[in-house]
Amino acid sequence: MIQVVTVIDTSFDVRQDAGSGDPDTTSPTLREYHRLLWSKPLPSGKVFTLDTSRRRRYLYHRSDVGEFFLASDTVVPTWRTWLKMSKIVADIPETVLDEFQLANHTIGGMMIFPGDRRPGVQTINGARGFSSQIADRFDYTLECIRRHYRGETSPLATVLNAYSDFFALFENFRGYTEFFLLQDLVTEEQQVRMFTRFDDFKASPLPQSVEDYLSYRDRAIEFIGARNQRIRAWSRAGLVDPAPST
Repeated sequence: MIQVVTVIDTSFDVRQDAGSGDPDTTSPTLREYHRLLWSKPLPSGKVFTLDTSRRRRYLYHRSDVGEFFLASDTVVPTWRTWLKMSKIVADIPETVLDEFQLANHTIGGMMIFPGDRRPGVQTINGARGFSSQIADRFDYTLECIRRHYRGETSPLATVLNAYSDFFALFENFRGYTEFFLLQDLVTEEQQVRMFTRFDDFKASPLPQSVEDYLSYRDRAIEFIGARNQRIRAWSRAGLVDPAPST
C-alpha cells in the first residue's frame, strides 16, 4: 500500500518505483500523484474525483458529468530511443540526455488523457506518438487541443473530437490549461508557447540538428521546471485528499 501523501514531491523520479515497467502504468507514486492533483473542482464547480481502487482501471471517474477512464502519459519526449533521431542523439553527451530524462520523469512532465479506445480512432496518447506531424510533442499536442476548443482543424482533430466529452469538462482552452496547471506553456492571449519554431505543422516536428535538439531540450526542461513549481505551490497551499486510497 502506498503511503497517502498531501504534498507532491516534484523532484521524485517516477522510474524509481516503476520496477521494470513503464512508469505510466507501474509507478504507484505517479498514479497517486495524478489522483491527488486532478481530483478537484471542474470549472463548473463539480468535483472531478478520481478513483484508483478499481481493478484494471488506472484512474476512473463516474458521476453526472460522465464516465471516464484516464491513463497517464509522459508528455515531453526526449526521443532518445527513436531510430529517426539516432544520429543526432549519438552526438549528445549521455549526461545531457540523462538530465532531460530525469526532468521528464517528474510529475511536471506528466499528463492524463482518456485511456479507453473510442470507435474508429486511436487513444490520444497513441495518436500523439503515431502522427508524423506531432511526434509525441506536448507543445504541438496542446496547440491541437487549443484548436479543438475553437472548432478548428489540426493533425489530431479526429481523435480529439472522439473524446469531446472529456474536453467539454473544462469548458474552454483556458479552463483546460488552468485545471492541469499548464499556464507556463501559454501566453496571456492563450497562444501556445512552442519549444521550437512552428510553421503550422508543415515541417517535421523532430529537431534536425544537435543545436536544434539542445534548444528544444532547454525550453522543454524550463517548462517542466515551471510547471513543477506551480504543482509544488498548489500542493503546499493546501492539497486536500478527497478520498485516500487504500
